[in-house]
Amino acid sequence: MNSLYFLLPFLHTCISQKDIFQSRSPEQIPVALNLSAISQPSSPAINCSSEAEFLASNECRLTRESCDTVFCPPWQRCIQGRCACKLPYMCTTHNVKPVCGRDQTSYRSFCQAMAMSCRTKESVMSHFAETCEDNGPVFRTSIDPDTGLVTVFVPDSNSPGGGQNLLVCKKYWKMAEVNVACRENGSPLGGASVGYKLYHSLTPQHQNKSFPTHCVSIRCQGYENSLAECVIHNKVWNDPDRRVATATCYNMTQKTETCSFKCANAKLVPMNHTCDGIDHCGDLSDEMCCKKCRNKAFRCKTGVCVSQDALLDQQIDCLDGEDESTKQLKEPGPLSRLPQNTEYTSPRNETAINRAHLESRLYCGRPNTTTVHNEEMDKRQSRFKRVVGGTPANPTQIQWQVALQEDKKIDCGGAYIGGCWVLTAAHCVRPNPTLFRVKFSLWLKWEPQGTTDIVPVQEIIIHPQYDAATYQNDIALVKLKALPQDKKKCFVDNPAISAVCVPWTTKLFQPSHNCSISGWGRNAEGQTARVLLWAKVTLFDNCQRFYGDRFKPGMMCAGDLAGSVDSCQGDSGGPLVCEDELGVSYLWGIVSWGERCGQPGFPGVYTQVAHYFEWIRGHTGWPAVTKYNS
Repeated sequence: MNSLYFLLPFLHTCISQKDIFQSRSPEQIPVALNLSAISQPSSPAINCSSEAEFLASNECRLTRESCDTVFCPPWQRCIQGRCACKLPYMCTTHNVKPVCGRDQTSYRSFCQAMAMSCRTKESVMSHFAETCEDNGPVFRTSIDPDTGLVTVFVPDSNSPGGGQNLLVCKKYWKMAEVNVACRENGSPLGGASVGYKLYHSLTPQHQNKSFPTHCVSIRCQGYENSLAECVIHNKVWNDPDRRVATATCYNMTQKTETCSFKCANAKLVPMNHTCDGIDHCGDLSDEMCCKKCRNKAFRCKTGVCVSQDALLDQQIDCLDGEDESTKQLKEPGPLSRLPQNTEYTSPRNETAINRAHLESRLYCGRPNTTTVHNEEMDKRQSRFKRVVGGTPANPTQIQWQVALQEDKKIDCGGAYIGGCWVLTAAHCVRPNPTLFRVKFSLWLKWEPQGTTDIVPVQEIIIHPQYDAATYQNDIALVKLKALPQDKKKCFVDNPAISAVCVPWTTKLFQPSHNCSISGWGRNAEGQTARVLLWAKVTLFDNCQRFYGDRFKPGMMCAGDLAGSVDSCQGDSGGPLVCEDELGVSYLWGIVSWGERCGQPGFPGVYTQVAHYFEWIRGHTGWPAVTKYNS
């Protein structure tokens, strides 16, 4: 580790009988129909062996429902790593537009209609409308068996016949849209190929058919069961040279490429259609297990390839928000430049409203901006320069850090996660809440500052499988006592106190990510740190190489191999916090144990908080711990 990493004080003096193992406490593609279509260029011969550059495997079991890798839509929530359907009443009804179902049922919002579709596995969505007429017109999609042309009927109360038949324009028409159109027309595995035709070629060749005079652009995400659920916009006149969309649906009995990728749904697609940011499988599995992306698609750190259209489109696709980060991306993606709908309500906008509602239920991971008196800070920092490599925090810098006081001693730290909840290490507490107090906004270990709050404890919940001998499942929840005058709060609003976010997936941050630790520790000489200290650490993978069988599920390690940065720099139970690309901080670890303190080749061991997300949520409730995938 470079010289910017400094050795902070050790947490504790070594305990002789535990000097080797000790706690951190002072302790898949059929040939397309032979149409006079303008199709996409044929793919070159595929060298299967060369695909190893892009794919981790020639099949992938992850799909868009794997919510530890991608986000669930607002009408689903993440439960044990899978997106599960919500009940319709869970969707917000604020600032949304009503929807008519295919059976003329009225839904209060797009989200409610999609929640019902999720549960029935069929599309119930017809169109946006304030009122739904009995036996009124409904949205429908058809694919012409001779030409492959895709036609949609869009209900419109201002049009004769209650709506319009429209072709689909070429713009934005890709496999995601073909998959949706084919599923809607009885092909469960979606589409086989995308095609286009010149509008002027239709009349001479098909004298007995009449075709709509206008087309609309349609953009889908891929999860939809009907084109009605996609963004429909920009209706235009079909001039002779306009290209309109065709679709060929998937048939499992047709011959496929020799070199094929097996989707999670058993569909086969050409290998060179994987990892390109386009959902060819229909379940997104061709984009989920990628080592590298092709065709300028963007790879999230979790191995998911997203289209360039998704970049800076004001919708987070990568778990850590890197697709929306201006640090790496300079121009907004095409989706964010879609023309505003003047005729059709956008499901995309409705989805954004629902996401914003979910995210507003919890504010976490961003400290409040506070002011610190520079003169006072300069004086205080100079006092602690004698701490070897120590980096004192500003008095209100680490706003989720708490001190756990047992009787009159502070031997452990913790992290505030919102509501009336604090997370700490199991070895720091006992099931006797009357013995403990939680100190918020503490800087000097033994001297409260003006922003310090001291809160009594109502309940201590130690993980039921905590093993004191191995430190496995070293995690506990501390529930604070509510205020007498306001049972929903446990302390008066304090701008120096902020909650850190709880991660819902162990894939949120990858090895080599830099994070921070904090606490009041002891140095090599056993001297107690008088001021809250912090330092940077690096996440490691394959921690068994350091600790063998002592490293258990639910543990993680961080630090540096030289031993100059170690978890001994913070208190037991204290936070290891990682920041995503959008500046949101997550409680990634809890200081637990290690090989002595600062031992070279043995990074500190932490309880991995994401591993215990379901347990945490089970006790604290949904809104208290997550604003994503909820």
